[in-house]
Amino acid sequence: MPSNIEIKARVDDVTTLHKLAAELSQSQGTQLVQEDTFFCVPRGRLKLRHLKDCPSELISYDRPDRQGPKESVFNIAKVQNPEEIKVTLAHALGIRGIVRKQRTLYLVGQTRIHVDNVEKLGHYMELEVMMQPDQSAEDGEQIANELMKKLGIKSCDLMDTAYIDMLEPASQNTSH
Repeated sequence: MPSNIEIKARVDDVTTLHKLAAELSQSQGTQLVQEDTFFCVPRGRLKLRHLKDCPSELISYDRPDRQGPKESVFNIAKVQNPEEIKVTLAHALGIRGIVRKQRTLYLVGQTRIHVDNVEKLGHYMELEVMMQPDQSAEDGEQIANELMKKLGIKSCDLMDTAYIDMLEPASQNTSH
C-alpha cells in the first residue's frame, strides 16, 4: 500500500507560512475546498472526501497518533456517485463527523504542504512526504524535518491527532 510521512502543526502566523511555502514551491499554491465525512470504523480512519469542482474520493488510512513525523498507510478510490456512497456507508457504519476546510496546496519536490483553515478549529498546516518505493521511513522523516525547519515549524506546535479527533467531545475521542 502507498504511504506518506506526515506531520500536522498549529499555525499562529498563517501569512508568513503562506509566504515561505510559496517561496519553497515557487508557486502561489492551489486553492481547494474540502468536506470530509468520516465513518465509524474499528481500525484507522475512513473518509469520503468531497472536493469542490473535482471528483470525490474514498480514503482509508492508518497512522499512529503521536507528534512529529509519522508514517501513514492509505488507499484511495475515486468515487463517481458520492451521495449514494455516503448514504450506504452511513447506514452500514455510522457517521463519526464531518470536517470542512479551505486548503492551499503547495508542492515542494515529493512533499505536499497543506495550509488549512479548518471550520471550528482555525489554522493548521500539514506536510505529506509522498514516499517512493525505494525510500525508507527514515528518509521521509528527514525530508519532513528539513521542511519543518525551512517553514519555521516548532516542535511545540506539532499535533498528534486528526482534525476529526479535535472536533469530537473528549468523551467520544477514545476510539478510532
